[in-house]
Amino acid sequence: MLSFVTVVIVSYLVGSIPTSIIVGKILRGTDFDIRKEGSGNAGGTNVFRVLGWKPGIFVMAFDALKGFAATLWISHWQPFGPSHIDESVLPIICGIAAVVGHIWTIFAGFRGGKGVGTAAGMIVALYPIAALICFAVFVGVVYLTRYISLGSMTAATCLPIVLLLGEKIFRQEVPDAMFQFSLALTVLIFYTHRQNIRRLLAGTENRFGQKRNVSA
Repeated sequence: MLSFVTVVIVSYLVGSIPTSIIVGKILRGTDFDIRKEGSGNAGGTNVFRVLGWKPGIFVMAFDALKGFAATLWISHWQPFGPSHIDESVLPIICGIAAVVGHIWTIFAGFRGGKGVGTAAGMIVALYPIAALICFAVFVGVVYLTRYISLGSMTAATCLPIVLLLGEKIFRQEVPDAMFQFSLALTVLIFYTHRQNIRRLLAGTENRFGQKRNVSA
């Protein structure tokens, strides 16, 4: 049990690394807080808009790596012996812990990003084909609408559908815990994008490439 608690806590702490905040302070000084700029979100999209494409890509990649590392590597770390948790479930739990850490980071007043990048890293570690399909959906929606937030929510909605089709058509085994997580993730992504949903409905959501201070 101690190993289980340890890897979950470590996964949460890794997910809590406030990449966008750290990068912002490195580039703009210690008084700079990315959460006070642009959309106010501590995520890669806001970094992309406020600080430029290079820092934005770095933050997106590192945030995805947090979810990937927690799922694929940290979940297999057992410093105090076997965790006695199903091996197919423990990576999912650790990935979830990283996503929670990203959204509610202990290192920045529990005000982090929206969890999309870290969740994407987790899905890549578990089901790379499903991740690729969801990414293609994301790119397609953003290309057609220019709304990153809409692309993120659509991709999250597609995840349980893709997993279900993979299990039924391609006979790819998907643990019940993973399918339940995919449903919970969809709800969580919609929750973290609730302000974006309001702006989408009001017609005030910023499109990708616009120079406005409201965004995904």
